[in-house]
Amino acid sequence: MSDRPQTPEDVKALVAENNIRFVRLWFTDILGQLKSFSISAEQLDDAFEGGMGFDGSSITGFNAIEESDMIAMPDATTFNVLPWRPEDGAGVARMFADVQTPEGRPYEGDPRHVLRRAEQRAKDMGFDVFNVGPELEYYLFKDNKGTEVLDEGGYFDLTTLDAGSDVRRDTVLALERFGIDVEYSHHETGPSQHEIDMRYASALKMADDCMTYRITVKEYALKYGWHATFMPKPLFSENGSGMHTHQSLFKDGRNAFYDADDKYFLSDVGKAFIAGQLRHAREICSIFAQWVNSYKRLVPGYEAPVYVAWSRRNRSALVRVPLYHPGKENATRMELRAPDPACNPYLTFAVLLQAGLEGIERGYELPEPMEKNLYHLSPDERRRLGIEQLPETLGEAIEVTAESELVLRTLGEHIFNRYIEIKRQEWEDYRVQVTPWELERYLSIL
Repeated sequence: MSDRPQTPEDVKALVAENNIRFVRLWFTDILGQLKSFSISAEQLDDAFEGGMGFDGSSITGFNAIEESDMIAMPDATTFNVLPWRPEDGAGVARMFADVQTPEGRPYEGDPRHVLRRAEQRAKDMGFDVFNVGPELEYYLFKDNKGTEVLDEGGYFDLTTLDAGSDVRRDTVLALERFGIDVEYSHHETGPSQHEIDMRYASALKMADDCMTYRITVKEYALKYGWHATFMPKPLFSENGSGMHTHQSLFKDGRNAFYDADDKYFLSDVGKAFIAGQLRHAREICSIFAQWVNSYKRLVPGYEAPVYVAWSRRNRSALVRVPLYHPGKENATRMELRAPDPACNPYLTFAVLLQAGLEGIERGYELPEPMEKNLYHLSPDERRRLGIEQLPETLGEAIEVTAESELVLRTLGEHIFNRYIEIKRQEWEDYRVQVTPWELERYLSIL
């Protein structure tokens, strides 16, 4: 369905046309976990008129039980039939919902609202759209009890080594039925690792599409009896799963990052935007890499960047600016290589946008690009060049975030405080574990 419905009437017409019996309303908690409840097609008028009430007290990061009444207000433009549900007269569709208070105001704990607010700041600064193109990688395993891989394939392999090619094709076809444009799909570097790249879209649509992508990948893996995971680093000594995130701002239909006269073909706006993300990278790291496991991926040597610098070709840098091709002005963009696909895309795109806008508003200077392999520099050399490093653990990252005025402003006080609290607890829970590695390493010798 490429023609997206725009109004409740459009949705009701599609419901009748597709024999839809149930409509699921989707939203996320503050960690980016998809939540859903179902209404019957007959309740659509009520849903569009005043939203559907639900109890938010059990949703991670939402209100406590004494103030738990929430309203889910469906967004008609996100209506789609679920391709993995039966179509025999009892079809199921979904719409994303904006979470509101009983008074009908946007709920401060709703990640979708956080991203809408960031997009509004860009509009207030004269930009029409913030385009995002994320590349989400994932692994397929035999089941969810372990990490037994399905193949030993490598990057771009198209042989019997790629056991997942059929399920990947089914997944792409399903995404297209959701109105999501897919540009590439291929086997990734790790055994049984895959990537499907969606064509760029505005940030809010793309965050919705990321949520749709993750559940679609999992549903189709399940159809084959397998388990798909977006865990950042499930296998020791193999590449982790990243979410390289391409970004650009448009103004009056033109790419605001492009300047024909600059040696890098980057405008002052583009340079300041990148400088904003570099300057604030450490404090927003716990948003785009939000799990203990995320920091097992962000280590030198596995293509995941840990050094705060930018480059045009060098994939060891945090930010890459793909080389300009004549006639492709609109493709001028930055690529942030640190996020992973288990992040909350609404909060991630919001902090990336706000950090970039901060750079534009305050005129941050972009340093010279680093074209040498940053992994080969000694710590002293990196210090001399003024190259910072991303936090090495979730514990370090969340304490840097806790001091960040930018993240507080982006998330709002409610989500900021809950997020810090939840992540500190996760780090504490992890820190007190005794792992098999420690027992193997120390038990016999100490």
